[in-house]
Amino acid sequence: MNNSEWEAVIGLEVHCQLLTKSKIFSGAATAYGAEANTQADPITLGFPGVLPVLNGDALKMAIKFGLAIDAKITKRSVFNRKHYFYPDLPKGYQITQFELPIVDGGKLDIELADGTTKTIGITRAHMEEDAGKSLHEDFIGQTGIDLNRAGTPLIEIVSEPEIRSAAEAVAYLKKLHQLVVYLGVSDGNMQEGSFRCDANVSVRKRGTEKFGTRTETKNVNSFRYVEKAIEYEIERQIGVIESGGVIVQETRLFNPDTGETRSMRSKENANDYRYFPDPDLLPVVVTEEDIEAIRATMPELPEAKRNRFMQQYALPKYDASVLTAEASLAHYYETVVKTSGGDPKICANWVIGDLLGLLNKQNLEIEASPVSAPALAGLIARIADKTISGKIAKEVFEAMFAGEGDADTIIKAKGLVQITDESAIAAAIDDIIARNPGQLAEYRAGKDKLFGFFVGQAMKATQGKANPEALNRLLKEKLAG
Repeated sequence: MNNSEWEAVIGLEVHCQLLTKSKIFSGAATAYGAEANTQADPITLGFPGVLPVLNGDALKMAIKFGLAIDAKITKRSVFNRKHYFYPDLPKGYQITQFELPIVDGGKLDIELADGTTKTIGITRAHMEEDAGKSLHEDFIGQTGIDLNRAGTPLIEIVSEPEIRSAAEAVAYLKKLHQLVVYLGVSDGNMQEGSFRCDANVSVRKRGTEKFGTRTETKNVNSFRYVEKAIEYEIERQIGVIESGGVIVQETRLFNPDTGETRSMRSKENANDYRYFPDPDLLPVVVTEEDIEAIRATMPELPEAKRNRFMQQYALPKYDASVLTAEASLAHYYETVVKTSGGDPKICANWVIGDLLGLLNKQNLEIEASPVSAPALAGLIARIADKTISGKIAKEVFEAMFAGEGDADTIIKAKGLVQITDESAIAAAIDDIIARNPGQLAEYRAGKDKLFGFFVGQAMKATQGKANPEALNRLLKEKLAG
């Protein structure tokens, strides 16, 4: 099987749950983890006589997303009923948008592994309600239905079929995920189903323009699983075609235990969803003033923030990218810089290396850091004013992370104040030289590596508290005789 002769054509449909407190057409709560079927109200269930009312916050969030991807905001959009029958769809139809979505077009730039940038077009992003959830694990031979999720507001973000590999698909999804979380329109929690992906995959011979027959792998909720599902599906389709078979348009499911996709149901070219405008919902009319008011609430977006960090703080691209990966981390870093008055690069080293290192070890998010930004700034200030050395600061930081107090409290309690009195440092050096005449002779005979031995002895004698700059300078002078 020669994969170099083939090219994948991939389009992604992302279902992103909007971060509203109530559902898209009713006042029922959207809190995750509630007891089954306690958040399914009469409007969600489509009881006779009930009328849906659009959630204004959901509309604003959809528009905010559209502005972030440079899309056209549709001034007059319409909700439709999409009919299909499934156990977790209580009304027998889903309220969605069809011909006139709220967000029309758009684009997202992704960075590839070789450092180049590729622009992925976005066809549309439309608002809709989520379905309920079918539960299979706890019901032997039966299926349970939880309708708490039914009616939860979503935007479905549909990409153009411009993605050509599983790696590109993951880069696009990560950029999209970062964007919706930065905007505050979604919590992006993939484990809870707030950010789910349907992957449409087909293959064709390189150089040809006609698309192959595609399959759709439904509801994949992790970046790693999306990558594995797409890779498997590309290999499977190439194998089928090269063996003389035909790809069938169908819906498939990914099995994370086996790393394989399996057929769920066949899919005709056009499903008979019998779309028509929902008679209970008026068209959504958005004015230019509405759009500009929402634009005024837009936060600084990740790429702009990264570029600003590189310019304002003279950070390398890697540091700026790590620090702006999450809005909360970027805010933490800027608080450290502004509060400490320290060198931005030194602050970046402490946040990226020491802080994130310990947070990752304990599987903690930045919001749950035991060391606050002002507290870390206080530690960096003590290094800058030479109260402690950088080496001692590592010990202090670990104590801060363990909850032993702020930097000043720990420094005082443990007697860690740096020795800056040069006469005291010189006396310690004289004592070490006197006790090591052999090493002194070897050093003066040209064995320069022994300088490290004398530094180690001096730091040991001063319990690591000697000012490193003063120690090195005085030691060089005295060893030179």
